[in-house]
Amino acid sequence: MREGGSGALPVCFLEEHVIIFEKAMQGVSRPGLASFARRAQKLAGIPGTVDIMIAGDRRLQELNRRFRKKNQPTDVLSFPHGDGGDIAISAEIARQNAGRYGHSPAAELKILILHGMLHLAGHDHETDNGRMARVEARLRAQLKLPSSLIGRACVPAAKKPPQHGRSR
Repeated sequence: MREGGSGALPVCFLEEHVIIFEKAMQGVSRPGLASFARRAQKLAGIPGTVDIMIAGDRRLQELNRRFRKKNQPTDVLSFPHGDGGDIAISAEIARQNAGRYGHSPAAELKILILHGMLHLAGHDHETDNGRMARVEARLRAQLKLPSSLIGRACVPAAKKPPQHGRSR
C-alpha cells in the first residue's frame, strides 16, 4: 500500500489494479478486494487496467449527474476506456445494501465490482433481454457471492435500493 502527497487517500497498488478508498470501509481488506477484482476481471474477459474508487454518495451523485444526467447517488458506475476501465462505488450504498441483504460490506463491494466489470465488458441489463443477469448469476455462483445486483432489482419499490448505472 502506498499513499500519495499531503491529504492523500489510501491507495492499494496490486498488479494492474488501483483501488482508492475515498470513504473508509471497516472490515474490508484492500489486498483481498484487489485479488477479487483480478479474478472478476479475468472471468468477465476484460483486458487491460481496471481502477476502482470507493467513494461517498456525494461523489457518486456528481458522477451520475455528469455522465448519465441523473441527479441522484447510485451504487456503482462503470467507465469503459480503450484498454480496461474505471469503476466507482458508493460506500454508503454498499453498507446499506449489506445490512439490507444480510451480508458483509466486503461481500457487497465484491457484488458491485463484479457488476461493474460486466458493464465494462459491454453488458447492459437495461437492453440485453436478461443476458447480463444470466452471466452475472453464473459468475456470482462461481465466485461464491450472495445474490446478484440484477436479481435484487425485483425488490418491491419501497425497499428497492438506488439504481446503478453505466457511463458510456
